[in-house]
Amino acid sequence: MPLDYAKLELPEPPPGRPYVAINMVMTVDGRTAVEGTERGIGSAVDQRLMRELRVHFDVVMNGGGTFRASGTSARPGRPELEALRVSRGMPAAPIAAVLTGSGELPRERRFFSDRSFEAVIYLADSAPPGTRERLAEAGRPVVPVPAEGAVKAALAHMRDELGARRVLVEGGARLNGEFLRAGLADEFFLTLAPRIAGGEPAHPAVAWEGEATLAGMRGLELIAAEPCAETGEVFLRYRAAGDRVRVGGRVS
Repeated sequence: MPLDYAKLELPEPPPGRPYVAINMVMTVDGRTAVEGTERGIGSAVDQRLMRELRVHFDVVMNGGGTFRASGTSARPGRPELEALRVSRGMPAAPIAAVLTGSGELPRERRFFSDRSFEAVIYLADSAPPGTRERLAEAGRPVVPVPAEGAVKAALAHMRDELGARRVLVEGGARLNGEFLRAGLADEFFLTLAPRIAGGEPAHPAVAWEGEATLAGMRGLELIAAEPCAETGEVFLRYRAAGDRVRVGGRVS
């Protein structure tokens, strides 16, 4: 049977916040973007699974860099998936959310023009003066969040004001890193594509400030690994362990 993410059973939200999953596609050599975009790394099967995964979520979230590179749209993109959401008492599409520190979001993206889904902008208070007013003119609500602890504040707003129980994060690396480092990510879905990109610079799936160290690594627990003979991809699902990994017989 082909893998079907629309049939997944996801956990209930943890106390005090929405359940959060991260979903990314990556080449074997660790690149999540080539020529500035993730498009072209994953296959049509990966694209199908991405849309199926969105069925379960109230909000689909991106960082500002991903928005500028690829735009953001929360729609499942297939009528049968939208109908499945509606049958569960959900809107046809999740709310699209973007977290930005600069407020530099291209107005030509469908995020601003497509009214088939709701959307919200989380703007860090470090943005230049007047940015909030300028963004609000585009017709999407703008919610200020502190630059320090922005993801936690955004999650609180999603829970309290949007009624969100589940949030799907689709990059970029910095946003993923903020969730994982703060212990606010519950699962990590990763498509490993059978491609080598090479070149410089690297575009990892997760990043945060500072040097990478063994002591600073975060642990994941494997839930599922599904190879696809048709495409050569491996579809991985991890649970965030919530602690640092074991190094040299000790927990760091």
